[in-house]
Amino acid sequence: MNYSDAERIATILEKHKMKSAASINEADLIVFVTCGVRQSAEDRVYGLVNNIRKKYPKKKIVLTGCLARRKDVQRRLKNKVNLFCEISKFPREIKKIPDTGYRIPDTQTVLCNDYLEITPKYVNRYTAYIPIMTGCDNFCAYCVVPAARGREYSRPAEDILKEAKGLIKKGYKEIILLGQNVNSYNSRIRTNEKQIGTNICSHSLSFVPDSRVVNFPLLLRLIEKIPGKFWLTFLTSHPKDMSDELIRTIAESKKICEYVSLPAQAGDNEVLRRMNRKYTIGHYKNLVKKIRRAYLEAKLPIGSLASNPAISTDIIVGFPGETRKQFENTAKLLRELKFDMAYIAQYSPRPETAAWQMKDSVSKKEKSRREKVLTKILEKTALANNKKYVGKVIEVLVDQILSSPRTRGSRSKKLDSRVSGNGSAIKYLAHTRTQKKVLFSSDKKIPVGSFAKVKITKAKAFGLEGEVN
Repeated sequence: MNYSDAERIATILEKHKMKSAASINEADLIVFVTCGVRQSAEDRVYGLVNNIRKKYPKKKIVLTGCLARRKDVQRRLKNKVNLFCEISKFPREIKKIPDTGYRIPDTQTVLCNDYLEITPKYVNRYTAYIPIMTGCDNFCAYCVVPAARGREYSRPAEDILKEAKGLIKKGYKEIILLGQNVNSYNSRIRTNEKQIGTNICSHSLSFVPDSRVVNFPLLLRLIEKIPGKFWLTFLTSHPKDMSDELIRTIAESKKICEYVSLPAQAGDNEVLRRMNRKYTIGHYKNLVKKIRRAYLEAKLPIGSLASNPAISTDIIVGFPGETRKQFENTAKLLRELKFDMAYIAQYSPRPETAAWQMKDSVSKKEKSRREKVLTKILEKTALANNKKYVGKVIEVLVDQILSSPRTRGSRSKKLDSRVSGNGSAIKYLAHTRTQKKVLFSSDKKIPVGSFAKVKITKAKAFGLEGEVN
């Protein structure tokens, strides 16, 4: 989401006759798009701002994103930042950056759609992030998003479809839909069906219900019907809103990638209750079974990679009051469900959350221990899942050329050692539809941003290796 926000900010800056600098040294203005979900992210902001202000005392610094409205952050950085500005206020505030001192904008509300209607300056030429909603109404006890991003707002379906169609027409190969909780997306159609079909999608929307409401499964089906070869994926989902309709939609689609991000956060019902997650472990396990069963039934041939979706999760260790026994339930969940990936974070107290009032009862040392335990479990399950790819030919999207025979040097030799094969071959980094990184080699040059068929020769816990088929 911050990456997507930065692209919209770039558009605003260019409208103010600014252009991107090649380096911080050449820049007059430096904009931080911040994240306040964890303390570690917040600490990085303090370190970067302090270092830049010390080295470049005359440069203007704008701090936006999730930390911009926090009073404690403003006090801590008041002599280092020229302007604290919420994302949605950026268009109105950019002309008001003071030359000296700092300023905090007024609290006048700016509608989310004013900001989301800005056409972003897409940095990537083949993968595009499209925000479909912002904010959240779930109020999980540990999460600062409702305070930082506000209440839930769904972007109009017509705007999303128009943006997606334009990108695909330009040759984009991957569309990633973004939202704090994409599952709860819900938008009412503003224009009539003929206008949508003619001006936006170039296909019939005859199956849009009479209610004119587009929910998330329907939005996915509408985007999928846009002509062209492209991958479609989304981040992120809330288990309480993962419906049977959505599961059927993603399993039956040919364009929606076989990857589901489904944050569990904990494997114990009491911890989930204190987190205000509104589901049980039994419900969560059933969802994972439904997803895997739906893919198995919808994709042919049975046993192919298409029938084995990759499922990732998010886990918080050391939530206030989490006992060792409750943590063991989380470890048990990871062993049982055998995730492809898990993003494991140590709990850190966040201002303006319900958990801020709870005692941070688990020591830093114990949090680190629990994180290591889960990481070891993940390494085993991820490796077992990745071994299913060995010997198979799969489609990948090329992200980077790592080295070639023309650019030999110490860095290239180091990278060459990561991929087996002909020493004269070009080395590439790519990813699969299931979001697995692939290092592969080819005697022929393959453009970045194009699809390639790769035979997998080796599996690691967090990546694959192969060669062009």
